[in-house]
Amino acid sequence: MIKHYKEAFEKIPQERKERILEVGIEEFSSKGYENANINVIAKNAGISIGLMYKYFSTKEDLFFTCITRGMRILEYALKDIMASRDKLLIKAEKLIRATCVLSRKNINYIKLYNEITSEKDEARAVMLAREIESHTSRIYITSIAQALASGDVRQDLDPRLFAFFLDNLLTTLQFSFSCAYYRERLKIYTGVDTDTMNDDEIVNQLLKFIESAFTFEKRTSELKEEKYE
Repeated sequence: MIKHYKEAFEKIPQERKERILEVGIEEFSSKGYENANINVIAKNAGISIGLMYKYFSTKEDLFFTCITRGMRILEYALKDIMASRDKLLIKAEKLIRATCVLSRKNINYIKLYNEITSEKDEARAVMLAREIESHTSRIYITSIAQALASGDVRQDLDPRLFAFFLDNLLTTLQFSFSCAYYRERLKIYTGVDTDTMNDDEIVNQLLKFIESAFTFEKRTSELKEEKYE
């Protein structure tokens, strides 16, 4: 993964690193990239603007580093779960639970992630997608392909497409914890929001949906034939 910070940033205490990045994530998530102010970030982090530029060459470099920090929190959880020897459905259940827990704990990062996917800056969105998604996609695809080879799931799955669909489900769930539009969508469909919905209910219902996709044996062509008989 590309480093967007200077060597000086690597040498400072971990506590100071975390403080700078937490403040940065809060500023970028609340104001967006264009309106975020690196001077405000430096002040709220308790360092001078001169010191900030010893750590990062540009505001964009700080932004990318904030994104990477949040991404790693989610990626570590994904790696641990998908590297286990559990069956794919068990992994899916653990992923949903981890998504609920981490989304509640990292609301500002999820807001920031939503911000960069809005295509206000297409070039930056493409760059971040390649940097963020290329690694996580391989983890998903590999795990689904292994389940396919072992006969753990239905045999007509396309691992790449299914990985994409599964990640989209979890991404939408993430946004439902922190982003106004997605929170309201959840409330419209279910009558409740993520503040009042029990995590077990989210896990159970989403897992049923995923399980049917993993294991339902009839192909689309067979369903069409039945429809017109």
